[in-house]
Amino acid sequence: MSGIVMAVSSNGEYSFTKPNRDSITLLAGLGVENDVHAGVTVKHRSRVAQDPTQPNLRQVHLIHEELFAEVSAQGFTVMPGDLGENITTRDIDLLGLPVGTLLHIGDHAVLEVTGLRNPCLQIDNFQDGLLKQVVGRDEAGSIVRKAGIMSIVKEGGAVRPGDTIKAVLPSGPHRPLERV
Repeated sequence: MSGIVMAVSSNGEYSFTKPNRDSITLLAGLGVENDVHAGVTVKHRSRVAQDPTQPNLRQVHLIHEELFAEVSAQGFTVMPGDLGENITTRDIDLLGLPVGTLLHIGDHAVLEVTGLRNPCLQIDNFQDGLLKQVVGRDEAGSIVRKAGIMSIVKEGGAVRPGDTIKAVLPSGPHRPLERV
């Protein structure tokens, strides 16, 4: 399974959106260099309030560009970086990957998938009604989260638009993604 990087984004300050960059540098065990969410322990405000010593399983946020087309059909305009992601992808089923999948990006970087992003009310503050487009329920009534996946940096390196992404699935039984 493979895909491509469409955009990279980072922000050194807390804000919902992240500006696009020409490249970002991933730092092993930390996240995106100079990004507010980089660190060994949790950096998301709600997680810090619960327990600031928790490991940071949300170092790098990836989202699939195909979601933007899906929400566009419902009248929303979303561009890379708008939902706070660090890496916008195309042609890879991020939501279908199991926990522990390794994503080899570009020449050196490797991410390990930890789980699903849990969409929050800030999405509706960005565009009213958008939250219902990125989180809903399937036919069985189970919650479906579509706002991307979270990961940790196993091997650092530069990531740029146009870089290839190669997914390497973990051995053994696959665990489906859950919110982290």
